[in-house]
Amino acid sequence: MIPFVDAHIHLWDLNHIRYDWLSPPFSDDGPNGSVEPIARNYGVAQYREDLARWNVIGAVHVDAGAAAESALRETQWLDTLAAVDGLPTGFVAFAALNDPDVDALLAAQAAHPRVKGIRHIVNWHADPQRTYGPVDLAVDPQWQAGYGLLAKHGLSFDLQCYPGQMPGLVPLIERHPDIPVIINHMGMPVLTDPDGLNDWRRGMKALAALPHVAVKLSGMGFIRRDWTMAAIAPLVHEAIDMFGTTRCAFASDTPTDKLFGPIDRYMESYHAIVSDFPEADRRAMFAGNANRLYRLGLAL
Repeated sequence: MIPFVDAHIHLWDLNHIRYDWLSPPFSDDGPNGSVEPIARNYGVAQYREDLARWNVIGAVHVDAGAAAESALRETQWLDTLAAVDGLPTGFVAFAALNDPDVDALLAAQAAHPRVKGIRHIVNWHADPQRTYGPVDLAVDPQWQAGYGLLAKHGLSFDLQCYPGQMPGLVPLIERHPDIPVIINHMGMPVLTDPDGLNDWRRGMKALAALPHVAVKLSGMGFIRRDWTMAAIAPLVHEAIDMFGTTRCAFASDTPTDKLFGPIDRYMESYHAIVSDFPEADRRAMFAGNANRLYRLGLAL
């Protein structure tokens, strides 16, 4: 089986760090519905068990939603895991880009060699059931100024937004070609919006026109909770057509994606969807691109 460098995973020890979104009371409201099924400790052993079939040779941990004041503590904890278990290989940490002290926050994260990038989720939607926060941070000048500091610290940016925000972000991202951007979860099309699919196409094409932007093929349950391979295959193919096989990376998004199906079903679907692609392209999308985008230095 071809190697897999998992471009997006989460680990947590709920006794070590508090994650408000994983703490009771649980509710079906919000973008993901109730997260109670995954609100339990999830470490390297559980990750390896879930991905046992898939020849994992590396994995990128993406900030798991701890409180802002615990972001550096999460990085320190992950460093301890990586030193003992060999995973995660690299980290995308959290820093609030609209924080007045963002320069110091980025410096503290970048001091850890396994920290390759930053994610500050900016998903905003007029529907309170969809939005991740009360305001659209992506249009905040202070947030945009914080974004501009990422290159100074040698950090990439994991962009998690909705398609409706993408056109507004393009000028900012274009002004900073020295900040690599990796779109999370295939751009999270909102198919229930009146023109949701075309909003996604317009936004993704605008971002794909920027050569320093790539995309992770993951998070199918965010698109529709009842996803099937038949439903997602056309969207995955469209994303690959837009970005090309050198700027797409498959990811499990475990354990969050387990809310919407077993990880093996995701992985089986991803492999089937690109089964007709040349082996070199499949190796790139399942391993090589993540290794390059996140500067992991793995021998493939």
